[in-house]
Amino acid sequence: MSQEMNRRQFGLSAATLCASASVFAAGLPGANAANAREETPAQKLKLKKAVKFGMIGGKGSVEEKFNLIKKLGFQGVEMDSPSGVSVEEAVAAKDKTGIVIHGVVDSVHWKDTLSHPDEAVRKKGLDALLGAIKDCKAYGGTTVLLVPGVVNKDATYEQCFERSAAEVKKAIPLAKESGVKIAMETVWNNFITKPEQMVAYVDQFQDDTVGAYFDISNMIKYGVTPAQWIRILGKRLLKFDFKGYSKAKTWCEIGQGDEDWPEVLKALVEVGYKGEFATSEVGGGGEERLKTIAQQMNKVLGL
Repeated sequence: MSQEMNRRQFGLSAATLCASASVFAAGLPGANAANAREETPAQKLKLKKAVKFGMIGGKGSVEEKFNLIKKLGFQGVEMDSPSGVSVEEAVAAKDKTGIVIHGVVDSVHWKDTLSHPDEAVRKKGLDALLGAIKDCKAYGGTTVLLVPGVVNKDATYEQCFERSAAEVKKAIPLAKESGVKIAMETVWNNFITKPEQMVAYVDQFQDDTVGAYFDISNMIKYGVTPAQWIRILGKRLLKFDFKGYSKAKTWCEIGQGDEDWPEVLKALVEVGYKGEFATSEVGGGGEERLKTIAQQMNKVLGL
């Protein structure tokens, strides 16, 4: 055998050994960490930051306000309906700036409640909900945030459940036609304070046009953790918003409460959250205040 043949065989054997060693090493714990790190919950969720329009302080047109939040890294906003803002102006501002109006908040649901004993009041509430659905469609949004009712001297829990559900059912056909979902928010209204109650309320409609809008901070005081809420709601969870709430401090800055954000993000991944947006609902202001809010959101959301 020639020296050239020996060299070739040696080179082939060495290459084979190296390849085998690489395959073996790849199977060892942590061997792929340097090459392919597992995505974080934030990366898997691909969340986008949003604010409620009312948080954008100062004077200026809708377009100027949208440009301000865009500059600070926000990608979306929720509008009130009805509001003093022209729908046409907001749509034009959205088109020019690229800020997404991802939904609307029914702004009369605390006043003209769908759980009120007076049929005329419930009718006003229903008309407002139908108007919010139309506005949401015009904006290109996907959800109408709704407080379905209030338990108080005028309505027991059972009455709130039955009356509000009857009115919501009347709005489902328009919502379906418009491609808009009706999202029930968790608030301090003495109604739906446990995740199982939200499941029962949403499931009665047997229609995925109706779902849940989970305020992560609002429900902490009732004892069930936000992550547990999310896991129980599962596919019913359409969107979420948040503030900062601590049982010791009550309302506080985003990131200083008891939300346990790592666990919240993990739960959102587990249920396959597809709402895209994470919306803050805190006291707003001008550029500096909004900049602080953006930084706080980046931190807790891992953005």
